[in-house]
Amino acid sequence: MHDRGEVAEITKRKILQIVKDLNYQPNLLASTLASKKPYLFATLFPAPPSSDGYWNKPAIGVKKRIQELNQFGVDIQPFTFNQAEPKSFIENAEKILSINPEGIVFAPFFKKESESFIEQLKERNIPFVFIDSEIKLAGQLGYVGQNSYQSGMVSGKLLDLILPEGNILVMHFAKEMDNQNHLVQREKGFYNWFKKNKQTTRQLYTTEISDTSSDIWMDQIVNTIHKKNIKGIFVTNSKVYYAGRLVEKFGWDDMKVIGHDLLRENVLFLKKNLVQFLICQRPEEQGYNSINKLFKYIVQKKGIAKENYTSIDIVTKENVDFYKEF
Repeated sequence: MHDRGEVAEITKRKILQIVKDLNYQPNLLASTLASKKPYLFATLFPAPPSSDGYWNKPAIGVKKRIQELNQFGVDIQPFTFNQAEPKSFIENAEKILSINPEGIVFAPFFKKESESFIEQLKERNIPFVFIDSEIKLAGQLGYVGQNSYQSGMVSGKLLDLILPEGNILVMHFAKEMDNQNHLVQREKGFYNWFKKNKQTTRQLYTTEISDTSSDIWMDQIVNTIHKKNIKGIFVTNSKVYYAGRLVEKFGWDDMKVIGHDLLRENVLFLKKNLVQFLICQRPEEQGYNSINKLFKYIVQKKGIAKENYTSIDIVTKENVDFYKEF
């Protein structure tokens, strides 16, 4: 069964036929305990800015699956990086390489830095899984997350349906947008929905906000909204609460807003009807399933699907209370 070449060919065929007839499955736990081999996985996620931040949620799923796999000798070493600093990603990627894990789950948040990290992982034959966003054909073991392009398409359709008139502003709360692959894909899907459906009467505009430490950005947005007759806002990430604050402050009762993720502050504006829809992606399940991919491939020696797209959930104030923690 281990194909070590120490058994006569005719005996081997007989034994393998019996295995097939009986549908024999080896006891993975017994095999793992007998080998006494530990398995160290690593994660590299953006550091959440608070206890309510989005990236706490995938970490919950990771922790749950690791606890279930402890009996198999699986352990995890988590690493985080600053979402505004590509250098922080590089530094923590180097720390991961120094511990030489059996596998890694990471968010390719910064595309250029991620591609450099990937080359080093390949050189060391360390399998890796993408979470939340992906780089196509990068040699990943798999991807767990939303289809960002399709998520943008859904948002485009929803906003067009609820907007009787006026133009739309796409808001990116992020630095170095050309390096933020998943946000770029969401924007592309959003724009393409209107292009494919020939919505020529509505104009779309995009703005990037890299610094929210002062109110200067608010003045710029207010000016754009008045000049461009903006009646709808699409926020490409979980910082839709910034748009909610803006709508509340200036009393724009007719403004329609769509953003992402069930953060406490986002839900607050959803319930006030200052944000109409949140597009959610079950981040806890993403963390759980990404670790499970590594386990199946590395420990169980099983083949796995390249893509594991999570659902694109549309949450409103009417159904938000039915969404529970993982």
